[in-house]
Amino acid sequence: MSIHSLARRAGVVAALAVAALTVAPAAIATAADDVTWTVRTESNSFGADRSGYEYTLSPGETITDAIVVTNRGADALDLGVYAADGFTTDDGGFDLLPAGEESAKLGTWVTVSDGGSVSVAPGESATVPFTIAVPENATPGDYGAGVVTSLAVPEQNADGVSVDRRLGIRMSVRVDGELTPSLAVDGVSVDWGGGLNLFSGDVDVAFTLKNTGNTTLGSVSGVTVAGPFGLLATDAADVGAAPELLPGETWTQKVTVPGIAALVLLTATATVIPASTDAAGTTASLAPVVASGTGWAVPWLALVLIVLVVAAIVVVPRVLCARAAARQAREDARVEEAVAAALAK
Repeated sequence: MSIHSLARRAGVVAALAVAALTVAPAAIATAADDVTWTVRTESNSFGADRSGYEYTLSPGETITDAIVVTNRGADALDLGVYAADGFTTDDGGFDLLPAGEESAKLGTWVTVSDGGSVSVAPGESATVPFTIAVPENATPGDYGAGVVTSLAVPEQNADGVSVDRRLGIRMSVRVDGELTPSLAVDGVSVDWGGGLNLFSGDVDVAFTLKNTGNTTLGSVSGVTVAGPFGLLATDAADVGAAPELLPGETWTQKVTVPGIAALVLLTATATVIPASTDAAGTTASLAPVVASGTGWAVPWLALVLIVLVVAAIVVVPRVLCARAAARQAREDARVEEAVAAALAK
């Protein structure tokens, strides 16, 4: 895949990832058959029908916004409301730290009003304000978190055990200052799985993406597998787009390239194009990052068969010759004995 086509994909993926990872403004949570609620952003000076909370703030700045909770059930609803840091999950989704796990970044800047709880009557809505106070010493860049509504529901037949039913809205804050988008690629591994196939097999390639800058980054990758000196280079047909990574996050990208010949030593080259979105919402592709790794592609079964054939070619004639010589020696000895016996008479 060419650098230009990768760059075009990087821009598209970065633009789509923002929409895919935010919570819809009228998301629904069901904790039991008769307990259902929705959350949405408040319509205010920041906008109406927002898909999430997105702000560009300066160090030391403080703002107030709100989340609206609607009780869709038949009974009164008591919910906890809190903010928590966000992170990228192992399957590429976006999630928030649970209530019992302490936030370290954006989640600590948010203070929820009303003591972090809300009571909502059936069919009614309640607005819960919260305040974001950016520390004076906050470093520039992107931060991810969310505002969560939570209901602890006891599990049936599980003494003392409860499940935290959560519904939240994603929050993204960009702190003003110098932005330094940067992505590192390393740890390229190559695993040839020829197995019983004598001459070719699938190659599993994996590599690690790490967001080493201070902005959220999306990326697309191209992978090429080749033998020594670039022999029989093959491009991966489809490398799935990586999820958006917050600053400091890592992600392991995996791809399988089928039908690679057993060329003894294989080299996989990953070409990754990061994409960053500026404060104006414009997505731009960054310079490609290239990393390579090697792995063995030895057709062991074929080698064993070759060794057996060579052994048969070399050893069998020698064995046959040795047997023939032994027979001849025995025959010569018999003849000599017969001659000696005849002379003796």
